[in-house]
Amino acid sequence: MELFDIPIQTLYLYTLVISGSLIILYLFFGDMVEGLSEATGFLNPVLVLAFLTFLSAIGYLLESLTGMNSLIIIVIAAIASLILDTLLNVFVLIPLANTEESLVYTEDSLKGRIASVIIPIPKDGFGEILIESISGRISKPAASFDNTIIEEGRKVLVIDVKDGVLYVVPRNEY
Repeated sequence: MELFDIPIQTLYLYTLVISGSLIILYLFFGDMVEGLSEATGFLNPVLVLAFLTFLSAIGYLLESLTGMNSLIIIVIAAIASLILDTLLNVFVLIPLANTEESLVYTEDSLKGRIASVIIPIPKDGFGEILIESISGRISKPAASFDNTIIEEGRKVLVIDVKDGVLYVVPRNEY
């Protein structure tokens, strides 16, 4: 079958190369067009490009490897692409979107946390502390809340946060 005087296999191949290239460009420059998916509501650019890539790849393979009618091939490719696109959305994109939000922390959420001093905190100066959590480790500059020297390795309690500096007091070990 030919469309616009071009064999359908060639159109599938062109679509595959173009949509694959656009996916790679979207990986690098996706933040600039992120508002597009929010403006349209349901049309996520990743899903549209993935659908075109799946459709063209399946269509090209079926045209090359089978002798079926081209109309049947495009229907099979469209259905398979829709299923693969749905699976991609449900099992990859939605969990990734939720994970990104769950790793965010605010400086106010660090108040009351226990940390270890990794760079000693002098009387009127700054040191560094390490806060460990399930999602990872956070290293932040720290100062003594009551202007005392806090040695390295000591456990401290975060009392306040001002201008990105955590004010801490030594934790009493029982």
